[in-house]
Amino acid sequence: MFPVQTPIMAKRVAVIGAGSSGLTSIKCCLDEGLEPVCFESSDDIGGLWKFKEQPEADRCSIYRSVIVNTSKEMMCYSDFPMPDHFPNYVNNSTLLQYIRLYAGHFNLLKHIHFQTTVRSVRQRPDFSNSGQWEVVTVDRDGREETHVFDGVLVCAGHYTQPIKPLSDFPGIDTFPGTIIHSWEYKDSDPYLGKRVVVVGIGNSGGDIAVELSRVCEKTFLSTRKGAWVIGRVVDRGLPLDMMMMTRARDLFYWLLPRALLNLIFERILNQRYDHKLYGLQPVHRILDHHIVINDDLPGRILLGDLAMKSNVQKFQGSMVFFNDGTVEEKIDAVILCTGYDYKFPFLPTSLSSGSDGDLKLYRRIFPPSLERPTLAILGLFQTKGAIMPAVELQARWASRVIAGLNHLPPAEKMVKSIEKDVQANLKSYPSPKLAALQVDHIPYIDSIAKEVGVRPNIAWLLLKDPAVGLRVFFGPCSPYQFRLNGPGHWSGARQAILTQWDRVAKPMNTRSIPEPSSFGLISWLGLSGGAALIFALMAMQIIPLFLNSD
Repeated sequence: MFPVQTPIMAKRVAVIGAGSSGLTSIKCCLDEGLEPVCFESSDDIGGLWKFKEQPEADRCSIYRSVIVNTSKEMMCYSDFPMPDHFPNYVNNSTLLQYIRLYAGHFNLLKHIHFQTTVRSVRQRPDFSNSGQWEVVTVDRDGREETHVFDGVLVCAGHYTQPIKPLSDFPGIDTFPGTIIHSWEYKDSDPYLGKRVVVVGIGNSGGDIAVELSRVCEKTFLSTRKGAWVIGRVVDRGLPLDMMMMTRARDLFYWLLPRALLNLIFERILNQRYDHKLYGLQPVHRILDHHIVINDDLPGRILLGDLAMKSNVQKFQGSMVFFNDGTVEEKIDAVILCTGYDYKFPFLPTSLSSGSDGDLKLYRRIFPPSLERPTLAILGLFQTKGAIMPAVELQARWASRVIAGLNHLPPAEKMVKSIEKDVQANLKSYPSPKLAALQVDHIPYIDSIAKEVGVRPNIAWLLLKDPAVGLRVFFGPCSPYQFRLNGPGHWSGARQAILTQWDRVAKPMNTRSIPEPSSFGLISWLGLSGGAALIFALMAMQIIPLFLNSD
């Protein structure tokens, strides 16, 4: 008799949230042989990108006209390109359609428990040995249940807690109009013919101010520091990020002095429109802070429908006083585009540090204080590049760590790495909590890819497959690069890289334009030659007349 072997059970992982981060986390768990169980408090997938007419507490909320700032080739999942007929910059409903296609293609929906809220996530008594967690959930009928998981992936988003700094504006209590945060804003309909002040010039502030300027009597955009503004479209009408986010450019930027790069980039942007003339000139250099991506903001200023203003000093009834001494009267509404805080009340308080509730995370993923690295927080970072493929790489690494295939360094080393990253960003972002969120896009995703074992070897690619190697180095740093080899290799990655510009062109090929024919060129040359001959003959006839005129 041989002993009966008990099959090894797959490790169970709780995935909190079924947005774009949660869905790729489910897939990454499945890829590593884990058993994901996803809890989603709403009744559908999509998270941030699902538009709702009314905002819901503790959930992300977007306005109706949202269009992403990263192009489809740069923001898609690495093994699932967006359909080639999708526009290069998609709106929220088209992105939601893509997310649903992704979930359907990889059969992810069966792992999701909808209308189920996570109440608490706590370490089990034997956590130091097992690394397990107790997760308490409440379903749609109010039934509470306790589950045991071997790992937890937090994908709950961090645009859920709007910051409304009303105390910063003396006299705000005397203002008779409406005051909302951009989290509550849905569309411009309630503001038709009104005078509105938008406070804050991030991407949301710029978008909302532009939209309002088309229907309002007058729109004012108030900013403390100004901003560098660039459109989604650059040279030859190509997507901004596909032209700028390349490994070759990144290496070039690394080699040149930062002061020189600031000078070059600022000069380029000011040639498009003088930021000082338009009232946009910021106090910071262009590389020291996030730029604002907006195609229409300068045009609305030029038309006079949108006016730039300095920071709000105080309110006095319907009058708004600004720091530069100017006053605007008869203001009907104020929209605060003043950012978000993040909170995960279901997590142990021991994971937070400091009075501001900051979460110290190694590589913006792992809390170094845990004895066992079986909990990861995904998507809690800010970058100048696309978020979705970066989160996907986070999920690939986190699932491998939970599965025991990858290991983290000692806690002391992780803490030092965190402190180094924060210090590097404090010059541009004075708040340590905000500084901790910032990552440099290509170096960051490459560092995660190296941990997973999927960072492309450029030198080897140039020798083995020059067609792909050249595109990987000189072309856009698109997500497919991280599926060329290693764990999670996708056989379609090479072709996806070779055809990425075809997918850029596809949605714009809506009108047939005939190519100039060689006949046309020859005919032009023939006509030119004929004209020259006629001119010569005429000259031959005229010159003798002049010679004989005496």
